[in-house]
Amino acid sequence: MRRTNTFVVRPRSEQDTELLHELLDASASLWNELTFERRQQYFDGNSIWDTADYRKQYVGVLGSATAQQLIRKSKSVWKSFFSLKEKGERCSPPGYWGNEEDGRTLRTYIRNDQYTLELGDRSRLEIPVGKELKAKYGLGHTERLRLEVAGVLKWDGKQSRLELYYDESSNQFRAFQPVTVNDSRLDTPLASHEAALDIGANNLVACTTTTGQQYLYEGHNLFDQFRETTREIARLQSKLREGRFSSNRIRHLYRQRTRRRDHAQNTLVRDLLERLYRDGVSTVYVGDLTDVLETHWLVRANEKTHNFWAFRAFIDRLACTAEEFGITVEVRSEAWTSQTCPNCGSTTDTIRQQHTLTCSCGFEGHADLVASESFLRRQTDVPRPMARPVRFEWDSHDWLESPRSHRPKEVLTDRSIHG
Repeated sequence: MRRTNTFVVRPRSEQDTELLHELLDASASLWNELTFERRQQYFDGNSIWDTADYRKQYVGVLGSATAQQLIRKSKSVWKSFFSLKEKGERCSPPGYWGNEEDGRTLRTYIRNDQYTLELGDRSRLEIPVGKELKAKYGLGHTERLRLEVAGVLKWDGKQSRLELYYDESSNQFRAFQPVTVNDSRLDTPLASHEAALDIGANNLVACTTTTGQQYLYEGHNLFDQFRETTREIARLQSKLREGRFSSNRIRHLYRQRTRRRDHAQNTLVRDLLERLYRDGVSTVYVGDLTDVLETHWLVRANEKTHNFWAFRAFIDRLACTAEEFGITVEVRSEAWTSQTCPNCGSTTDTIRQQHTLTCSCGFEGHADLVASESFLRRQTDVPRPMARPVRFEWDSHDWLESPRSHRPKEVLTDRSIHG
């Protein structure tokens, strides 16, 4: 069984920090260059597999093995894309790891036999770097970059490829280490339940589980903050001299906007999955937002779904974090679930007004929660939710339960279930 350890890594000096930043930035450059070439070949109708030798171009900075791992990761992502297309599912070609204006994603992948992770009183991680970086930062010919490890690793087993990235929102370097563990060592609760997520433009995530529980993560304040920054960027751009397209202030706002969004999404993912884990959920269905993007024609809705949501990044983080808990994530079409009445099943006699879905049969309910319920019902048999939905609001740091989600006292005091 595969499980994933997550932990923070800390450079031991400012020089090590600069070295690590340079290593991750070079990884992003390799990824973006290779992605650009393959996208061009794809849109021109040519084979995407015949590309320049990026391993040789970046071996001096990354080392041969790490450069090759990035190329293999790219190949794997493109194969997944073609596999989805063959199944008739709507999907987009693999994208870039950001740019200078929006904030580049700093990430790399290190082969399982190329890094050493030692645990104890002085836990440490050692990773390889290329000859050029060794010479620039004074590392010996056979020396590797040594990083401190913070946190306790939950899983012990055969290690796989390590993912190392820079979390700009917390100003920390983090690592994901998938390991293969013996099934007899698993300590998850009885996991036989399922959950479905509806990703919306106003409420970020509405979730319904087969236990009858519902969760709602509200996004109004978060998106208003995002949009306010977007307007300020537009204002500053309008004042630029002719021929100029950006400035230090504009680039800073782009990065700040991206950091805030990513921090909120990452925190949401972990908070939700911890709750689903305690509820005994083993499978999470998430709607393919492609259908939503095609039907949301209003400027404000498009801004939310296209720019703010970063849907693919959210799904990647959801799947990666779910792996830590042994939860499977499956992307399924959610077409018509937001117009389906859970009471009579009609899709033609329902009316959606802002957050409410009503039906001629007499049903009235929260539109996003109803959509997640209908989406889950499409995948499996599920009773109508019994408990009141738990609502969460973002306070710039954590998702806190809203005063509007009052639940019965006996439920509120059952911390083993609701955390």
